[in-house]
Amino acid sequence: MITPAQRRVLQVRAAKAASEAGHGETLSGSAYELMLAKLATDKRRLKEIQSIERKIDVKREILPEYDDWVVSALDAGRGGQDDVLTTVMIWCIDVGQYGPALDIAEYVLEHGLTLPDQYERDVQTAIVDEISDAALAGLRGGGFDGLEVLLRLEKLTQSLDMPDPARAKLHKAIGLCAKAAGLLPEAKVHLERALQLHDAAGCKRDLAEIERLIKKQEA
Repeated sequence: MITPAQRRVLQVRAAKAASEAGHGETLSGSAYELMLAKLATDKRRLKEIQSIERKIDVKREILPEYDDWVVSALDAGRGGQDDVLTTVMIWCIDVGQYGPALDIAEYVLEHGLTLPDQYERDVQTAIVDEISDAALAGLRGGGFDGLEVLLRLEKLTQSLDMPDPARAKLHKAIGLCAKAAGLLPEAKVHLERALQLHDAAGCKRDLAEIERLIKKQEA
């Protein structure tokens, strides 16, 4: 069990590491090396697990161990490349901690950090894909109470480049969440935008249903 004094030492070292590397540089120093070693150990543990559900449980268990590093990076960081921070961002999405994930994403996108090589996508595409997929899966399962998260994600990424199908998926997710919340005009706008971006977005029936409901309300 880590003591408050030990935690304070770790926070100071983490803040120092974050503050010493600027944009275009990679973090260095003993504190960062220790966190990379921990990250490698946790990744090996996850790789040995076959069950996706169990992987999520383990990520949820270990994520608090990175809290001090994340807080220090966001408070003191100058934009240095930090593979620990970007990995934690993705893990937060995996376990449904979308608010903390977007807090990290704001910093990551502002400073142009990249994801570790195994993710094979840029940051904006990855977070839009992953959160939109989670929202659509949640809606199919009976509900996803995350419209504000999706709108925040749209605002955060609206000026950034990404494949049209990814952005269409986000608009589809926003539209269906708005529909579930009874916000039919807003839902219509986003579903129309999804189809403009990607004709195979898979929401034509939903859009037609919303248009019928709006006409019914107007009548």
